[in-house]
Amino acid sequence: MTLANRILIGMGIGIVAAVATLGIGHFHPPTLDFMRKVASAVFDPFGQVFLRMLFFVVMPLVFASLTAGVVQLGRPGRLGPLALRTFAVFFANMAIGVTLGLVMMNLLEPGRHLPTDVMQQLLAEYGGAAKGIADRGAAQPTMSLALIVDMFMPRNLLGAITGHERGSIGEVLPLILFAILFGAAATQLVEARRQRVLEGLETLAQIMTRIVDFALRLAPYAVPAMIYSVIVKVGLSVLAALAWFVVGCTIAFALHLFGTMSLWMRFLAKRSPLQFFRQIRPVLVTAFSTSSSNATLPTALAAAREDLRLSESTSSFVLSLGTTMNMSGTALFEGCVVLFIAQVFGVELSLTQQTILMLMAVLSAVAVAGIPGGSLPLIAGLLATFGVPPEGIGIIIGVDRILDMMRTTVNVGSDVATAVVVDHQMRRAGLVGGDD
Repeated sequence: MTLANRILIGMGIGIVAAVATLGIGHFHPPTLDFMRKVASAVFDPFGQVFLRMLFFVVMPLVFASLTAGVVQLGRPGRLGPLALRTFAVFFANMAIGVTLGLVMMNLLEPGRHLPTDVMQQLLAEYGGAAKGIADRGAAQPTMSLALIVDMFMPRNLLGAITGHERGSIGEVLPLILFAILFGAAATQLVEARRQRVLEGLETLAQIMTRIVDFALRLAPYAVPAMIYSVIVKVGLSVLAALAWFVVGCTIAFALHLFGTMSLWMRFLAKRSPLQFFRQIRPVLVTAFSTSSSNATLPTALAAAREDLRLSESTSSFVLSLGTTMNMSGTALFEGCVVLFIAQVFGVELSLTQQTILMLMAVLSAVAVAGIPGGSLPLIAGLLATFGVPPEGIGIIIGVDRILDMMRTTVNVGSDVATAVVVDHQMRRAGLVGGDD
């Protein structure tokens, strides 16, 4: 049985067990209270062991993969066309995603269906967590040219990278710029030394991938533990109360992942969409189960090279960048949340304001940490920008973990689709070959 199937089976077992626990808890509340404590004391830490083993390798893997991708290009003249195509597809990805989310929220208007007493109950239950998130969102500086420079070029590179654990803004972006500069400089070396640098980078990437293999052996057991914990703590009542919002987001995610990406496969990459999704199935399962773009990077790189047969330089460059910069699912979700909470509080956003929201969601999504829940502080900042109480984010905290799994799947799926499209364009232009 493949790892993806084992994870799916484990996920199903976790869901069934959680629903059974909620059913028992309906008739005997002390049992539910006890299992929630068990989930916090046992299941959550076990899930974190799995996730943090994956997070261990993110920084060295991003550096090694991205730098190797640049070095494999051979000459700096190829870097410009590759980067231009990559960033263009990234922006289109996120813009289309936000637009789909806003259209869906305008059509369903889920905020109009949420009763006042339910809203007050949700705010009371998650108010403490919401205040902490809102405070972090208010502390985020507004987007400016100076901020962009600080995001990509901090005074202390190592300090910025080690800030990752705190979820600080732009923690991976400086590493990306340094990796590109490092790779570009390495292409200037004589061929023998360039090859030695490339071999060292590939060795580092392979070692990190082996560590990921160790972590994935826990996945069939850690994933059901995390799913069980989420459902037992959230409860089906919260899902029911926010059903319209969850349904709207789910439809928008599915349209973007299976609709937009299928069109890109068919018309921009000249591939079969059905075959593409079959080949990246393990990647999507890993993304859904971990809720982390960073944690899914090793699986995505392996699928790009072994199953999709993309060039080494394109897959390393695009996927490493995409882990941080191509957050189309996150951008879509940000637009949905802001419009939903605005509807709940009766704040009308005009077409012009929603257009501005689309652009701001795209820009802020780039700064989201590729970890579970990394988008919430930035969403709080967007709410304040449009005159919506940031504490309103407490309304959706209960279902965020479920939706986080979905938006991460969209993020990663669009990363791989972008790599396929860019690789096809680079091959047509004769800038990469099959041996890259």
